[in-house]
Amino acid sequence: MKGLFITFEGTEGSGKTSVIKKVAAYFRASGLDVLVTREPGGIRIAEKIRDILLDKANTEMDPRTEALLFAASRRQHLVEKILPALERNELVLCDRYVDSSLVYQGIARNIGFDDVFAVNKFAIDDILPDRTIFVDVRPEVGLARVFKTPNREVNRLDLETINFHQRIYQGYLDLIRRYPERIVRIDGEGTIDEVADLAIKAIEPLLKRGMSK
Repeated sequence: MKGLFITFEGTEGSGKTSVIKKVAAYFRASGLDVLVTREPGGIRIAEKIRDILLDKANTEMDPRTEALLFAASRRQHLVEKILPALERNELVLCDRYVDSSLVYQGIARNIGFDDVFAVNKFAIDDILPDRTIFVDVRPEVGLARVFKTPNREVNRLDLETINFHQRIYQGYLDLIRRYPERIVRIDGEGTIDEVADLAIKAIEPLLKRGMSK
């Protein structure tokens, strides 16, 4: 029996990283082997690409370069970390995956959904999550969190215009309409415990149907 691949998506400041930690703790307490990872990053090579992508000094980066770097990071992360964990029958919780590229580069950067999807299909061999959880937080709420949270990294994407972040949010709503069978939208503006509970409820039916220790 293979493991379960769950991804979390959201606008900047959605709180998904904190939610993932609580979700992981819950399922570990239930006896499951859980891998928590992130994109871009998660492994040495991908973390180096992350440094380039999020460096505030790299303002001249071309949108297509950005899309290709995300895809390259994703490929290495997938084959080196995610797929082996799934082969070990682990529950994989990943902070961002291909949907981020479809929204950030395909829609918000105006490269085009289909072009960015084509690049990423090459990178991921059509491997999509079993479920994607969209932590729904309005852009203005998320950005306020970013700039008010002590020690929170403010990266190159955080500093984009509010219009850019609005396009990201609308892009995610478009993805939910495209893939209603895979993407679950949960309210992210409650407490961390409340949001984590909604995420757990979205994952548990999949565990009951297909994953075993």
